[in-house]
Amino acid sequence: MSPQNLEITRRFIFLSLEQRRQFLLKLQSKGMSFAQLPIPQVRQELERLPLSYAQQRQWFLWQLEPESTAYNMPVALRLKGELHIEALRSSFDALIAQHETLRTTIRQDSEQGRQVVHPRIDLALDQEYLEKVDEALIQFKVEEEVAKPFDLEHGPLLRVKLLRLAEDDHVLVLTLHHIVSDGWSMPIMVDELVQLYEGYRIGQATNLPELPIQYADYAIWQRSWMEAGEQERQLAYWKAQLGEEQPVLELPTDRPRPSVQSHTGAILYIELGDDLAKSLKHLAQQQGVTLFMLLLASFQALLHRYSGQDDIRVGIPNANRNRLETEGLIGFFVNTQVLKAEFDLQTTFGELLQQVQQAVLAAQAHQDLPFEQLVEALHPERSLSHSPLFQVMYNHQNQLKGESRRLPGLEVEGLILEGHTAKFDLTLDTFEHEQGIGASLSYATALFDKPTIERLARHWLNLLEGITNRPSQRVAELPLLSKEEQQQIIYDWNRTEASYPSDQCLHQLIEVQAEKAPDAVAVIFDNQELSYRQLNQKANQLAHKLRELGVGPDVLVGIAVERSFEMVVGLLAILKAGGAYVPLDPEYPQ
Repeated sequence: MSPQNLEITRRFIFLSLEQRRQFLLKLQSKGMSFAQLPIPQVRQELERLPLSYAQQRQWFLWQLEPESTAYNMPVALRLKGELHIEALRSSFDALIAQHETLRTTIRQDSEQGRQVVHPRIDLALDQEYLEKVDEALIQFKVEEEVAKPFDLEHGPLLRVKLLRLAEDDHVLVLTLHHIVSDGWSMPIMVDELVQLYEGYRIGQATNLPELPIQYADYAIWQRSWMEAGEQERQLAYWKAQLGEEQPVLELPTDRPRPSVQSHTGAILYIELGDDLAKSLKHLAQQQGVTLFMLLLASFQALLHRYSGQDDIRVGIPNANRNRLETEGLIGFFVNTQVLKAEFDLQTTFGELLQQVQQAVLAAQAHQDLPFEQLVEALHPERSLSHSPLFQVMYNHQNQLKGESRRLPGLEVEGLILEGHTAKFDLTLDTFEHEQGIGASLSYATALFDKPTIERLARHWLNLLEGITNRPSQRVAELPLLSKEEQQQIIYDWNRTEASYPSDQCLHQLIEVQAEKAPDAVAVIFDNQELSYRQLNQKANQLAHKLRELGVGPDVLVGIAVERSFEMVVGLLAILKAGGAYVPLDPEYPQ
């Protein structure tokens, strides 16, 4: 990172918009990319610190629903051993001093929000003693803490709670708002907290490495670059990729979609098993793709089979940490991309995999365009009932989940939290661990019941087995149903034979029903209804007329009527008169 390049970028930021445009064009003409230049520290030179594009959308969503907890980001750590409370408190103070995002609040400034970085904040370390160590109570207390909303205007946007279970057993709950953090940030925070605590525990302050920039510097740099023409360049790709129509994924649900998305959710954990995990990794290697690409293709195939739609869009979070300066920062960098897959009846899984591979690689080359700018440019039909551009998300993590860390005298273990929020209709998370591949399905409980998601998970596992057994087969032929489900659908549900009373005719059974439930609906046609009483009365009237005309036993009566109430009344009347009906197609020639 040369001082000369830093100065070039710093000067670029303070140029007028037109000058910045010309500068970028000049760089491109020389075969250079602005993205290769470093991000400078310029926040001290500005009175107003802008929000990043991602923060701007979060600010907008919070203003709509300030009580929502959909974007709370929790970490719960089980601490076993002797815990030094003051060392922990000092560690948090040092962590907050290191990262400006942890002492940032948001203010509305004219039409947009802005960041306010405070010189310091006094973080409260809320402590609670649980007299009875009960796992269900611990889980409840953790979820209770996580479910508290944040005030983005007044902060703080980091909350810390310590549950004391015993002298040598504690649970530490950290909750941040997404506007100052993301999935990449959480391990940074925990690792630095562990590093700081280790020093303070023995009375030695630990100096963390100086950060090259702070998040506000990134936000300033991002806006300067995007506004100068980079946004237009990357947007052209995404417009061509996604087209003008932005279809809504309509999965079969247990209930109709509510008019306003509730974000209330639940989570289902799944294990793929060692044999299946090995087969999938071997297949990915064989096909020349990553495990992420293979699992994404399988998920899109499942969504296609479930919805019957040929255009499947899935949201993919991208860490957006491809710059050295951003790797060690706590902040909201993650960007969402929309990956599309197209299907027809002949699409094989191999062809789908090639589609996905090309889409992923092209998306990486256009990963800097903020999702918020894409939504604004494509202007999909706005609805409060679902998220724009995609309704289902997929996320794959290479690192281990719930891994343990050791400190002198203290063991740290990440707790798996039960999710009670759902940002989207459905989110599939997969993660690699020592035993194979784990997964979880977060789902909107306003749309789905648990048995439905359990069935979907089983179908996904069946589909994965089918892919590993024969990856060349058509997506339409991939197995979803288990042998038990096939038996139920093909055979059990088709056993419709039943015993009926042999001493009564059809018209007599109708008469009995008319006595039992006269006002119950007997026939529905063309949005109109006929009760059993009305049906029986009309059939009796017509039967008397037929008897007058000589209809009786062994008399055949032709009936040529279009599908209607009259047809049903006529059939019953002929039977009541003692005759037998002969259906005649009204289309027959005279």
